[in-house]
Amino acid sequence: MEKITNCPICKSTELSYFLTCKDYTVTGEDFKIEICNSCKLLITNPKPSETDLPGYYISSKYISHTGIGKNLVDRLYLMARSYTLTKKLKLINQHTKNVGGEKILEYGCGTGEFVNTCKSNDWMVSGVEPSLTARTKAQELTQQKIHSSLKELDAKDFHAITLWHVLEHVPDLENIVEKLTSKLKKDGTMFIAVPNHESYDAKYYGNIWAAYDVPRHLWHFSRKNITMLMERNGLRLKTITPMKLDSFYVSMLSESYRNNSASSISNFLKAMWIGMKSNQKAATSGNYSSLIYIFTK
Repeated sequence: MEKITNCPICKSTELSYFLTCKDYTVTGEDFKIEICNSCKLLITNPKPSETDLPGYYISSKYISHTGIGKNLVDRLYLMARSYTLTKKLKLINQHTKNVGGEKILEYGCGTGEFVNTCKSNDWMVSGVEPSLTARTKAQELTQQKIHSSLKELDAKDFHAITLWHVLEHVPDLENIVEKLTSKLKKDGTMFIAVPNHESYDAKYYGNIWAAYDVPRHLWHFSRKNITMLMERNGLRLKTITPMKLDSFYVSMLSESYRNNSASSISNFLKAMWIGMKSNQKAATSGNYSSLIYIFTK
C-alpha cells in the first residue's frame, strides 16, 4: 500500500479522515477515504501500489472489462451502455467540428464499444486500455490495434479526447492529465465523466455508495476541484452535463451491497426511488450522481 501525503490537485498536506468503504467487487477489504482540507478532493488513502492495483480488477463482477451480464444489475448496465453510446456520440458531435476524418482518442476504452461507435460515424479513432482482457475484446470488436498505454501513441493532434468514468482510476493523476492535454489540438475538446460524491444518492448511501468503488476509484471529485485540476493544465470549462441514468444504476448496486441480493424486486424498487429522488434534487443543485465535464483547450 502507498500512503499519499500531498493532494495531487492543490498540493496541500492537510488531509483528514472522511470515511471507510469496503471493496464489494473483489476482496472484501476495507479502505479509508481522506479529504483534502483545502480543495475537498476525496482520496483513497493509502492506495494499492501500481503493481498490486491490477489485481483489484480481476473479477467476473467487473463488467466494464468482461462485457458479460450475469444478474439483473449487470444486464441493466449493458442495456444502459448500449443506449448511452449514441447519446455520447451526439454530445461529442455537438461540441466539436466533425465533418469527417477528425481524430478522437478514448482513454480507458474498456471493451471498445464507444471506439467502435465513433469509427462507424466517420471519426478516425484511437483507443488506450491497460486491461489485457478488455483490450483483447476491444481489438476483436474494432478490428484495429488498441494501445496499452499513452507511450504507444505517437499522435498529438486529437480533435477530441474522452474519458468515460476513467479519471477516477488513474494512479498518476497529474502526469496523465498533462500528457492527455498535450495530445489535444489547440481548439480541441476533452470530455470527462466521473461520479459526483456531492449527489443525493452518495449522501443517502454513505460508505456503501457503489460509486466510491474502492480501491479502483482512487480520486473522488467535486465540480470545483476537477475544474481546478484541468484549468491548471491549460483547459477551460465549457459546460457540464448530467448522466441521469447513473443514479439508478449506482443505487441498484448500493442496494445490493446493503441487502446482498442483486435480483431482489424490493432492492430494485428502492433503487428506482432513490435514483429518481437524486435526479429531482439535482435539477436544482446540479449535483447529479455522475457528471460529464466538457473542457476546451
